[in-house]
Amino acid sequence: MKSAARRVTLEVVGWTLLVAGVAALVLPGPGLLMVFAGMAVLSQQYDWAERRVEPLRLRAMRAAAYGVAKPHRLVASLLGVVWMWGWGVVWILAPAQPSWWTLPDRFWLPGGFAAGVSLVASGFLALALIVWSYRKFHGDSDAVAELEREIAHADDAA
Repeated sequence: MKSAARRVTLEVVGWTLLVAGVAALVLPGPGLLMVFAGMAVLSQQYDWAERRVEPLRLRAMRAAAYGVAKPHRLVASLLGVVWMWGWGVVWILAPAQPSWWTLPDRFWLPGGFAAGVSLVASGFLALALIVWSYRKFHGDSDAVAELEREIAHADDAA
């Protein structure tokens, strides 16, 4: 009985993280991180997921290195964090619907307070990931070259 409950729990958590992560790729939030977490959980149940975890992790690391490689990319990432915090505060404060708003009331700041808190929390998570990426990859061509070698090796093995 325990193994069946564990299996169902892992599948529900894994698929939820994977679907939410895919949605967060286009919405504010740590999408790639959630996709990776979902695949990591699903890899405990499925061989196909296990085969994809390492290549996905390496691609996420490459994206992290790319995002801090140039000053303009770093600034854009930090502006994205500030943007998420700003919109999160707007959602939390929930200003009155303006007179120019022509859509139905339910479309004004959908999600309410919870959406605002989620945006602010996502901003903090994004900032932590930017700082980590900067410390690990910025100006360290050896770390980036090693990462590229790992990706090439993983691609050859697949």
